[in-house]
Amino acid sequence: FASLFFYTWGEKELVVLILASTCIDYVAGILITKGYRKPGLYLSVFFNLGLLIVFKYLNFTVNNLKVFAEKFQIDSSFYDNYTDIILPLGISFYTFQTLSYTIDVYRGNVKATKNFIDFATYVTLFPQLIAGPIIKYKDVSEQLVSRYSNTIIFSEGIKRFIIGLAKKMLIANQCAFLADGIFNMPENELTTPLAWLGVIAYSLQIYYDFSGYSDMAIGLGKLFGFNFLENFNFPYIAKSIREFWQRWHISLSNWFKEYVYISLGGNRLTNAITYRNLIIVFFITGLWHGASWTFIVWGMLHGLFIIIERLGLHKILDKNRFIAHFYTLFALLITWPFFRCNSISEALAYLKKMFVCDFRTTKDFYDYYLTSEVLFFMILGILFSTRLIPILQKKIESKSNLFLLATKSLLLLIIFIVSCMYIAIDAYDPFIYFRF
Repeated sequence: FASLFFYTWGEKELVVLILASTCIDYVAGILITKGYRKPGLYLSVFFNLGLLIVFKYLNFTVNNLKVFAEKFQIDSSFYDNYTDIILPLGISFYTFQTLSYTIDVYRGNVKATKNFIDFATYVTLFPQLIAGPIIKYKDVSEQLVSRYSNTIIFSEGIKRFIIGLAKKMLIANQCAFLADGIFNMPENELTTPLAWLGVIAYSLQIYYDFSGYSDMAIGLGKLFGFNFLENFNFPYIAKSIREFWQRWHISLSNWFKEYVYISLGGNRLTNAITYRNLIIVFFITGLWHGASWTFIVWGMLHGLFIIIERLGLHKILDKNRFIAHFYTLFALLITWPFFRCNSISEALAYLKKMFVCDFRTTKDFYDYYLTSEVLFFMILGILFSTRLIPILQKKIESKSNLFLLATKSLLLLIIFIVSCMYIAIDAYDPFIYFRF
């Protein structure tokens, strides 16, 4: 009920959708258990995909049909009366969670629950409802019934929440200020150094924004005795795009691997079918992130890089870590513009600016956007994206004493207060995952 109150506070009448999804999938699980296996599965799949199609992709579909009609001089007056549909918060997450439940029940990987309150709590669980990670029922089914918590777990939850809050408010938002300033510049004012600086800032923004939300969700979960799986594992130290997806948004990657890629045949058949499956998975991955051709192109490019790696590039990458790391970062930086820009043409124009060698002076821009504050947090973001902090933390903990423990606690308190100050002064605070 607390989770429903939380969701209703932000979405009001749209809470009906998450309630409907909860009821439908609860019934679907019961039907599968009682022997109506395919009807139960189809009920869940068609309902949840229907929700996504209507509330997330119908605007995109209608707009594309309108463009198509105008291009071929077909009467498009019908589309003039169309009103855009509001995107409900968290719909991409809770539909995938309930789908994974019914598919797992269908496969026999988990028993259908008869306790509606437990299942509804799983679907609406407020710590991770809005921005993930995507939690599978089989990973928390026992925790829904019985949880264990103590002061150590509780304090670990507080620590994790503070770290996540700081990632979002201090690093992500400062990088966002710079990235948005650059990406919103008129094309004729954008220079090559600014283009590279903008995409680096955006790379840090999106990583610390989403990993920050995931850390806060994991921390809040621990406060209630839930142990959610990790969602990020230093993705920017990856040595291939394939490894990147094993470290980035792990819950989503695992979801597509388990429920789409393997269902299509995975890599068990011919190479051609494996590559087809990868293209399908990354097409859907791009589309999941947003109803736009830019996201689709971004996903397809990542799929293409992985296919190239499987075709033989991995042999080169395995021999030289420096080349592998440079290649991975380069591939990420030239694909992020498709994720960030509003259109493919805009992304291509931005990419062009990255390679045209335009080194005009833009001192006024740097003075306004690249402040010492932004630069400080960007440097912190780069350092924290490596294993430097865990290595230092491990060395410190090996020499742990009361003074170090007190210093660590005081540092966390200071970080929390500073993060709250940034919230209080209404600092630049974009919610980039809203459209997902």
